[in-house]
Amino acid sequence: MDLGLKDRRALVTASSKGLGRGCAVALIAEGARVYIDSRDPKRIEAVALEIGAAGSSARDVSKPGEPEALVNEAVDRLGGLDILVANAGGPVPGTFQSTSLDAWEQGVELTLLSAVRLVKAALPHLKRSEQGRIVFITSISVRQPIPNLVISNALRGGVTGLAKTLARELAPDRITVNCLAPDAILTDRLADIARAQGVDPETRLKEAAASAPMRRLGTTAEFGATCAFLCSRYAGYVTGQTVGIDGGSLLGVH
Repeated sequence: MDLGLKDRRALVTASSKGLGRGCAVALIAEGARVYIDSRDPKRIEAVALEIGAAGSSARDVSKPGEPEALVNEAVDRLGGLDILVANAGGPVPGTFQSTSLDAWEQGVELTLLSAVRLVKAALPHLKRSEQGRIVFITSISVRQPIPNLVISNALRGGVTGLAKTLARELAPDRITVNCLAPDAILTDRLADIARAQGVDPETRLKEAAASAPMRRLGTTAEFGATCAFLCSRYAGYVTGQTVGIDGGSLLGVH
């Protein structure tokens, strides 16, 4: 099936690894021209060469001014913008009682305000596209909180509310806005959370796979394929939705 993504211009943030990279790879495979971003300059340059990205930047989207500069760089390289996939690394783990106010403020900048700033900067360009797409990468926590991730639980829900609001506001411009809510996808983030909790990462990954309904972890390729569909011409009437990519973890939970 031709998804109608050939030569579409896309910006995918936090895309040197994990879910962001999975989305970038899937879009490139469908013929899109993709600009990628990460805070690590050496890593993002290497990944850009490896996956055939149209360009890359090393920006920290949690800092004011950086998302706007990133969008400008992507537009300059691509000649416009049709797709924004807004992703960011997860906030620090912790319970409510163990989490400082400084950590909350950093989490707001990273998780919520980065999404706001990216959309603000990208919107004038997306309005010029006949296939404008915005995809936010959130988490299963928007439907079911995850223990020891209080900041993520709170702020991912805020991004989801933003997406639903934008979906209605931007519908007259034919721009779709959707969220992808993953669970148990094999990424470095799972190992990082395990280490923060003092658990052996390999043990945690095996436990996560064993407890998943399909008895395995999902792949970033499976995640990226769903992202590519939401960015495609066939998803032009799908907006304001949160698509769970969780292998059945929340089956029957609304």
